[in-house]
Amino acid sequence: MASERPLLSKVKSKMFLHARRRVLHMLDGQYSSHLRGRSMDFDDLREYVPGDEIKDIDWKASARTGQPLVKRYVAERRHRVLFAVDGGRNMAALSASGEPKREVLVSALGILGYLAIRHGDEVGLVTGSSAGIRQLPFRSTSSALERMLHAVYDGVGLGTATSDMNAILERVRLTVRHRALLVVIADEFDWDDERAALVRRLAAQHEIVWLQITDAEPHLRGRRGELAFDVEGNWAMPSLFGGDRLLEREFEYAEQKRTIEMEQTFEANAVSYAEVASEQQVAPVLLALLKARANVRR
Repeated sequence: MASERPLLSKVKSKMFLHARRRVLHMLDGQYSSHLRGRSMDFDDLREYVPGDEIKDIDWKASARTGQPLVKRYVAERRHRVLFAVDGGRNMAALSASGEPKREVLVSALGILGYLAIRHGDEVGLVTGSSAGIRQLPFRSTSSALERMLHAVYDGVGLGTATSDMNAILERVRLTVRHRALLVVIADEFDWDDERAALVRRLAAQHEIVWLQITDAEPHLRGRRGELAFDVEGNWAMPSLFGGDRLLEREFEYAEQKRTIEMEQTFEANAVSYAEVASEQQVAPVLLALLKARANVRR
């Protein structure tokens, strides 16, 4: 049964609760500067936010209203932000901070989605699991974003089918023809040739930002005498393995190898990448990602 909780209101309240107002203004401005469109067709005026070009300020209108206003052009309203989100059972696990991954996921999707519709842009969603993929069309309203948040949040649980990020990326490749800012929000997973090939194909058409929600470390939980449970494979690692140094080193080696292979693919294809472990980290991590993205040669 779908939750009746208004998720977007929760996300916006946490934006102001967990992040300094300065961070939020910078995030808003960085989004604007990164996705600014250009045309000769003047559309309307909007309030100045940090990151806007000084030359776009309408000084006469600003003087009349008593606040700085910038000119907005038709092209600014034509951006599309597509979220490709892991909606499988992996997101029912705990993040490295101990928070449920789906809470971190909804914060990231909600913050970026809110910034997009605030600037008149459209947001779309592709999500799902090995049982099937769901796609919501591009829209620019708060109600549409609310539906997207619930599509992800309500669909994730221990009874959900296993994650299938490759199927989600393949759906994007097959159905989204117009250039978009593709925001991938994913679990940690093994890196394979199929996923690397999908990233290369998608990067040729879209700008990609990849946000990975990090796993709780099983060996650290084992050291504390806690049971580590794998939601994907439905098995539990006995806590006694938390003291096995050889097993820990092998685990760390496998993690480093996977990360190196993934980051090499991202660097070669101008994909901006970051990891996040908690809701509190989401706003500053997204700010850093957008700033890095603005400096990528395209």
